[in-house]
Amino acid sequence: MNAPTDIAMKSEDVLRVELEVFRREHRDLDEAIHALQETGTADRLTLQRLKKKKLLLKDKIALIEDRLLPDIIA
Repeated sequence: MNAPTDIAMKSEDVLRVELEVFRREHRDLDEAIHALQETGTADRLTLQRLKKKKLLLKDKIALIEDRLLPDIIA
């Protein structure tokens, strides 16, 4: 599931489910990062790792959205 070609081979229904799962994970990470920053309980390395994971999820979300809603040049 790491390669973009895997996304191209999946059905739309599977992609939509994965999209929702990735969006939920992204939102949860955002909330976790915010909570850790507010309380000051996380070290810098932990925050960097969480932010990197959040960016990777954002990239996966963008790939799936592009697959489901391709740009059509009129």
